Amino acid sequence: MSEKQYNVLVLCTGNSARSILGEVLFNNLGKGRFKAWSAGSKPAGCVNPGALELLQQQGYSIEGLRSKSWDEFAVPGAPEFDFIFTVCDNAAGEACPVWLGHPATAHWGIPDPAHVEGDEARRVAFKRASEQLARRIQLFLSLPIDKLDRLVLKDKLAEIGRIKD
Repeated sequence: MSEKQYNVLVLCTGNSARSILGEVLFNNLGKGRFKAWSAGSKPAGCVNPGALELLQQQGYSIEGLRSKSWDEFAVPGAPEFDFIFTVCDNAAGEACPVWLGHPATAHWGIPDPAHVEGDEARRVAFKRASEQLARRIQLFLSLPIDKLDRLVLKDKLAEIGRIKD
């Protein structure tokens, strides 16, 4: 019997950096058990070069990555999500579309590396954001998701989001 594959949406306002990192990390660290997408309420229209550079350095494929609106995922025929994570404070406070399937949601705020000044400081900030996301995702992946009731799971997701990296 095969394990259920969970669908994850990672949200940020611009969908150019943190949510893109989250999408790639979920798809890779989840080892087929998770299928992730990312989106934004006000997409930047392009993926931040710093995110692309870091992902390539870490050995991840950047093929097909793009900045997209969350509206793409709020229409008939869109994937039904099991989990939705916001990774920026702005997106966490915005009125989101109504998501089919009543996914579990949590806010995992990560400082925005895209607004850091100076090339080297920005590279360090992207690396830090990636490490923070990877740690939270790994903690999430270690949960016995199919054995937790919905309220306990929601508490665990919120607890992961409060971790001080």
